[in-house]
Amino acid sequence: MNSILLLSFVIIYFFVLLVVSYLTSRNSTNHTFFIGNKSSHWALVAFGMIGTSLSGVTFISVPGTVGSSNFAYFQVVIGYFIGYFVVAYVLLPLYYRLNLTSIYDYLLQRYGVLSYKTGALFFIISRTLGATLRLYLVINVLQIFILDALGISFHFTAIVILVMILLYTMKGGVKTIVWTDTLQTFFMLLALVVCVFYIMNNLGFNLGSTLKQLNESGKTAIFNYDFWDKKYFLKQIIGGAFITIAMTGLDQEMMQKNISVKTLGGAQKNMVLFSSVMVLVNFLFLMLGGVLYLFAQSNGLNLKGDDIFPSIAMFNMPPFISIIFIIGLISALFPSADGAITALTSSFCIDILGMQRNQKMIDSDKSKLRMFIHVGFAIVFLLMVYYFKYLNNKSIITILLDIAGYTYGPLLGLFAFGILTKHQINDKLGPIICLLAPILCYFYQSQIQVYFGWKYQVGIEMLVINGLLTFIGLWFIRRKPSL
Repeated sequence: MNSILLLSFVIIYFFVLLVVSYLTSRNSTNHTFFIGNKSSHWALVAFGMIGTSLSGVTFISVPGTVGSSNFAYFQVVIGYFIGYFVVAYVLLPLYYRLNLTSIYDYLLQRYGVLSYKTGALFFIISRTLGATLRLYLVINVLQIFILDALGISFHFTAIVILVMILLYTMKGGVKTIVWTDTLQTFFMLLALVVCVFYIMNNLGFNLGSTLKQLNESGKTAIFNYDFWDKKYFLKQIIGGAFITIAMTGLDQEMMQKNISVKTLGGAQKNMVLFSSVMVLVNFLFLMLGGVLYLFAQSNGLNLKGDDIFPSIAMFNMPPFISIIFIIGLISALFPSADGAITALTSSFCIDILGMQRNQKMIDSDKSKLRMFIHVGFAIVFLLMVYYFKYLNNKSIITILLDIAGYTYGPLLGLFAFGILTKHQINDKLGPIICLLAPILCYFYQSQIQVYFGWKYQVGIEMLVINGLLTFIGLWFIRRKPSL
């Protein structure tokens, strides 16, 4: 496939995003940037959140897991589905009742300044690491399959892509992202559906015969009943539920879009629709992984993991499939970074700098500061992408889940303690507890087999363990509620 032709589609796609940004960011203010003037339509938010939640990791890595784990990832998806209902009917009512712009303002009202800043910092660290890791994965694929052939360096590619993201998010913020994410989700899902059905047709299969073939080869196996294994079904389902609660319900990026919907009822409809579609979409990604392995098998291709989808789409399919793959890939790239930079800017301005409470600063100065912070996070993203390129680690989805376990755990504990108890805490000791819990988790994960000789492998339940340790720590520094 001609690299120049593929690059031209990337450029055209970017200019479409710029047009959308121009149309949605006129007469924008800081309020527009942070929560879209609370005027976002719930259906648009629901559809756009699919692209944000999936990202390039799902687009590339989930199909690749089928080779080694069959459909076991669907265990986590079941957990996701449960977790979305907790977010919709426990957390969203809380956020709307308190009329929050930053969800971490709840921690300020519940505990005090130090716990509030600690929660916001954990989000900033976690989202920065997670978003840049996703961004690196997609940039790396673009680099290998298009830009290396044109003599364009990885470092230059990363700079250009981040400048692109800055250009269309700088002014409109959430209001722009709600629309651009909707557009990008459409193209990502289009690429998914076209690739699945084209490869099935190429193999001479229909949907029924494909599922039969995959079932006979054992690829459709979902549940793992080995208690000691990382993929034991209860670990995966419970862990998946808590990952959703933490990485969606306690994540400013995801909730920033939800609370931009005018009413609580609309936001809840958004979450229910979103969760239902996510189950179907993740199943389609696993189906894609299955047909990719059937295609590789029938054509004698030795491909696996994250390499299988891009390699087959780019080198073993007709040009129009390669173009659709690239469009789907960049549609997965932008939602994983644009919303993150916007949410990080919002959280840093509101939670760390206290911009909204600063009555002395005029709006124009606030806008200038917000834009400066926005550019600052883009630079941080660039440096982190370079760092991940240096590491060159292939197991992206595993790293992401590890990051979530360590960084969202304290947030889970803080919110759970606040919602489930009426106790106050010693706010000065809150940050210590939130730092101590992940440290204990690290030693538990790294030393459990060394000291106890157990076969037990710690998986995504690390998030639950971390949150529980934080909850217990907060219990020890509790103060009785005032009468």
